[in-house]
Amino acid sequence: MSINRRDFIKGVGISCASCAVGSFSPGALALQKPDRLDGNSKLTPSLCEMCSFRCPIQAQVINNKTVFIQGNTHAQHQGSRICARGGSGVSLINDPHRIVQPMKRKGPRGGGEWEVISWQQAYQEIAEKLNQIKQNHAAESVAFSSKSGSLSSHLFHLAAAFGSPNTFTHATTCPAGKAIAAQVMMGGDLAMDLADTRYMLAFGHNLYEGIEVADTHEMMTAQERGAKVVSFDPRLSVFSSKADEWHAIRPGGDLPVLMAMCQVLIAENLYDQAFIARYTTGFEQLAESLKEVTPEWAQQHSDVPAEVIRRIAREIAAQAPHVIVNPGHRATYNKEELDMRRMIFVMNALLGSIERKGGLYQKKNAEKYNKLAGEAVAPVLAKPGVKGMPEITTKRIDAIAPAFKYINKGGGIVQSIIDAVETEKPYPVKAWIMSRHNPLQTVSCRPELVKTLEKLDLVVSCDVYLSESAAYADYLLPESTYLERDEEISDVSGLNPAYAVRQQLVKPIGNTKPSWMIWQELGAELGLSQYFPWKDMATRQLFQANGNEDFYRQIHQKGYLEYGIPLLLREPDSVSEFVRTYPASASRLSDDGTFAQELKFKSPSGLIELYSESLEGMASGYGVPRYRNFPLKKDNQLYFIQGKVAVHTNGATQYVPLLSELMWDNPVWIHPQTAKDRGIKTGDFVWLENEIGKEKGRALVTPAIRPDTLFVYMGFGAKAGAKTEATTHGIHCGNLLPHEISPVCGTDVHTSGVQLSRG
Repeated sequence: MSINRRDFIKGVGISCASCAVGSFSPGALALQKPDRLDGNSKLTPSLCEMCSFRCPIQAQVINNKTVFIQGNTHAQHQGSRICARGGSGVSLINDPHRIVQPMKRKGPRGGGEWEVISWQQAYQEIAEKLNQIKQNHAAESVAFSSKSGSLSSHLFHLAAAFGSPNTFTHATTCPAGKAIAAQVMMGGDLAMDLADTRYMLAFGHNLYEGIEVADTHEMMTAQERGAKVVSFDPRLSVFSSKADEWHAIRPGGDLPVLMAMCQVLIAENLYDQAFIARYTTGFEQLAESLKEVTPEWAQQHSDVPAEVIRRIAREIAAQAPHVIVNPGHRATYNKEELDMRRMIFVMNALLGSIERKGGLYQKKNAEKYNKLAGEAVAPVLAKPGVKGMPEITTKRIDAIAPAFKYINKGGGIVQSIIDAVETEKPYPVKAWIMSRHNPLQTVSCRPELVKTLEKLDLVVSCDVYLSESAAYADYLLPESTYLERDEEISDVSGLNPAYAVRQQLVKPIGNTKPSWMIWQELGAELGLSQYFPWKDMATRQLFQANGNEDFYRQIHQKGYLEYGIPLLLREPDSVSEFVRTYPASASRLSDDGTFAQELKFKSPSGLIELYSESLEGMASGYGVPRYRNFPLKKDNQLYFIQGKVAVHTNGATQYVPLLSELMWDNPVWIHPQTAKDRGIKTGDFVWLENEIGKEKGRALVTPAIRPDTLFVYMGFGAKAGAKTEATTHGIHCGNLLPHEISPVCGTDVHTSGVQLSRG
């Protein structure tokens, strides 16, 4: 019989009370002992936050003891479905490791010594130190970072009111490559019509482990309908195992394969010439750059056979335009991230799949949809703003090259904080305010980041847990969980307009607060009250609703509101149905009976820029995607790559009890031949080592990985912070990754070389 640690502590009772208390911080829920949950016993619509996708959910308190969570049935694409992470949200509320009181560091940073303080003391001391730093070094010497998404805007509003331009999201450690590629080429991103696709190519995007419930379900639907799926990935992911073909591509080989496929499409006239002529610019420069990029050349850089590259290019062209070359969310990062993603969008353009069934599309928000319909189909949200905000003229610390202007507007290069603190260029950075951000797990080169945190005059963390990064803070401000707070109405439009809202289900436990309130109250202590004119979240929601009482009532009743019917601008059947529903839209029809002329882009040319003149002006040689062969490892090393798993979200959920028990280790995937050469068997301890760090883990010998590559799931092996099975076991990826920044998109390089030995 086995028993976990929590059951053991509960079983031995009072005799081990000091042991139990000793394992928690003084502000932890373990010391509060709530005996009941005070919340709504009826199904309440809201939004999940167990990952970045924020699926629509419904939840209710059961017998004042626990919470039941399911998908929001008012969102048809979601239904009642929910993933393992979403269902585990209940264990956040009464987790004994959760921090529910403000705390102040007593000992050295990362040492784990804390004292509980009041909110007023926390605000007063933080404000005093921030204002002193501002007086001595100017406002820009304070950096503000937040996980992207809901509520990040509140921290950044505080930064703007304070006078600092240095605001950062986690973008460059995850999704920035795709977003910046889309920005450069089209002025904005595209979404996928997954359920109706007939052929998909995926380069590392793993929808069956990096789960977004609706997209994952639609991907399954497409495969059930007979769609062919081809996966290029150095390891046999769950997605690859469900694909029709898996090709164990060499890390960094994605771009050569994509370029060669595009070369085949052009050389054999398999591309959509009408689409290219009407909606793109720079085709001549693109075609010229691909003349010598043959499948045989790509094979040398990817280990994918030339005949396979050529066959797949022909196959997907035969199914066009109802096809997707998956832009992904994150694949194997390297310095060619930007051009790899650009080539994915290039290939989709060559296949003419944009605004076609089973292809890619522009999201249709209310303003755009109403204009096409010729009537007010969906309400338009107002954008809360504050007049008279301070004018900030100081450049950001990551404005080190003109081409970085794209990422500076979309989350910033969070790794640049390391360089600015070390070199004090372009000016000193003395403080770091974090909100739901754990850079010690998500930013590469942990050793340098630790040195950065130790040099700062002030570090503040707002979080639910004493995360690895929060452990290095001077002050920890406890945030309410997503089940304990209200938020603004979110625009979640897809093929037609849609809105969703997060609503409080449970009365906040302990002394926690929603982060929007924390930053508003800290702003008041800083003397910036005039920049926070709203009373509460309800006030902001009412402003968003433009006084539309019916909309305000319905969004709270249902949590998710969808308007109109799905629309693809170039799909004849979709357009015909739209015109029948909204007759006034007929005046906007093109000669071919679709809304082809309504497909426009926000790039400088108004077209899809296969060659970007503006980017070429900022970064010579980057006008068109090119292969530059940035080395990822040394000859005597193995590639080291990481990825997502279905039961965890990057470096965040390893603290969640239910998920920690489901998966508490990240064994190292090793090919049988590689293991045999080193005398390694499954379960053996192994060492991974390079010039950055050294990590010890367990071996998993499997043929589902290339012989020259090692793989682990990320988010484990924390060196500080709350202790759970999942944080204390396994490989810490950031301790083996370089501090390197990719050109233009600024992404953190998440591939390195390591040496492997038996432990």
